Amino acid sequence: MNLKILIYDIENSPNISYTWPGSMHEQNVIDIKENWQLLSVAYKWLGEKEVHCISKQGHKSDKDLVKKVHKLFDEADVIVAHNAVMFDNKKCRAKFLEHGLPPPSPYKTIDTLQISRERFSLNSHKLDDLGKLLGVGRKIKIQEGFELWLDVMADKPEAWTKMIAYNKQDVVLLEKVYLKLRPWMDRHPHVGLGGDGKRCPKCGGTQLQSRGQRRTIQGFYNRYQCQSCGGWSTDRLKIENSPSAKLTNPG
Repeated sequence: MNLKILIYDIENSPNISYTWPGSMHEQNVIDIKENWQLLSVAYKWLGEKEVHCISKQGHKSDKDLVKKVHKLFDEADVIVAHNAVMFDNKKCRAKFLEHGLPPPSPYKTIDTLQISRERFSLNSHKLDDLGKLLGVGRKIKIQEGFELWLDVMADKPEAWTKMIAYNKQDVVLLEKVYLKLRPWMDRHPHVGLGGDGKRCPKCGGTQLQSRGQRRTIQGFYNRYQCQSCGGWSTDRLKIENSPSAKLTNPG
């Protein structure tokens, strides 16, 4: 069965807190009046055309939104987000905990920010800059800046329309960046049926070209390059009549 890959992005409100007068950028928080909340979550399943968005529009609490996000996590085999490890996933889990939800079923995380930083020396690893570099699009520019978040928190319909469009475009861009980075990922979960090297583990493509053999401590394995995405893969089954037999069974 093919993996269910969830591509998502969150928008959240800031904390509302009490502070003593002083420097705007050096504040000691006395107390938090209102904890941050999830505002909206845009997502799509890899392979579908439509981008969805769920929000807390019209509600004081984000509880219903969080329940829907929890269900998405529970259904997913793989979750893709930009800065997933340090931000998006942690924020969502924090809300699951706050609202008394159990851990969702296990899933693999692909963090495109982390992958970009690990694999490439680029001037910027921001999603918008990656989109520009790879020629796949840009984020929506928000002219209002933080004012848009304030208007959304005030539940203004026109602000919600802009926020949801902004959130959805991030997911559109994220998917394109993810697909460009995917052939370079060493530990991507196998997306195709089986795992015998006859199907590309990164994109599921069947146009594999034999590219010699890979040698490991265990022996020799056939190696392939996908003609669809360019990714490399190796058979999981060892070549029995390879020179490795001499290494493992001397004499």
